Amino acid sequence: MGWLQAIVLGIVEGLTEFLPVSSTGHLTIVEKFMKLKVDDAGVTAFTAIIQVGAIVAVIIYFRRDIVRLVLAFVRGLTDARARRDPAWREALAVIVGTVPIGIVGLVLRHVVSGPLRSLWVVAGALIVWSAVMVLAERMGRQKRGEDSITLTDALVIGVVQCVALVPGVSRSGATISAGLFRGLDRVAATRISFLLSIPALLAAGGLEAVTQAKAVSSTVGWGPTLLGTLVSLVVGYASIAWLLRLVAHHRITVFVPYRVAIGVLVAVLLAAGVITAR
Repeated sequence: MGWLQAIVLGIVEGLTEFLPVSSTGHLTIVEKFMKLKVDDAGVTAFTAIIQVGAIVAVIIYFRRDIVRLVLAFVRGLTDARARRDPAWREALAVIVGTVPIGIVGLVLRHVVSGPLRSLWVVAGALIVWSAVMVLAERMGRQKRGEDSITLTDALVIGVVQCVALVPGVSRSGATISAGLFRGLDRVAATRISFLLSIPALLAAGGLEAVTQAKAVSSTVGWGPTLLGTLVSLVVGYASIAWLLRLVAHHRITVFVPYRVAIGVLVAVLLAAGVITAR
């Protein structure tokens, strides 16, 4: 992989990781147009590893919230009064919400990096999940804030997050939609989506870095991989701030026309033989 390719892919990752448009789907599309083998072990690992940069951006942006939740959780382990603090429940919710993706992601790891790395899958998921996002906005009551998040909310959102293992669905699109279905307001659903992304994507990127180190070194190269990760951190930080401002005043369905258009375009190009699925 060239340095310019790594920069472009880092920008794509940073821009799309937190928007409900599917970063993995976009990376797969761009990698394909770059004539990279999207189901190659090194390319698949690169795609997962550069997501760590975007997650570091989340950690930096929400550092005060993260410290608050960690301290509340530690205090709550030994103090019953501390467990009445909403921050304790929120910390516990993040832990509970992470369990499903940890289990499913590990079990289906080779399916996600193999059969699902197809542009037909990406195109279909972009279109189909757009309908779910529309339903979430129409049916969600949005009467509950961040302090009201329960363990049931976290478990439901965590289970739905597993659907985002399918490229094209979008992790943020899945988790925000689930939060809206549970009655959370858009800002609360988006914030819990960000917090749930930290352990899930750090684990995924770390696992690929360890298990596919040789493949990355021999095909993509660690230099471009680290550069792409750094670029995704910088661009990702900017996109977090923008998205939080956007969801405070706009529905997530503003992204639906774009998702559908990209999905249809990719499907047409595939059907015409202009590009191949893998």
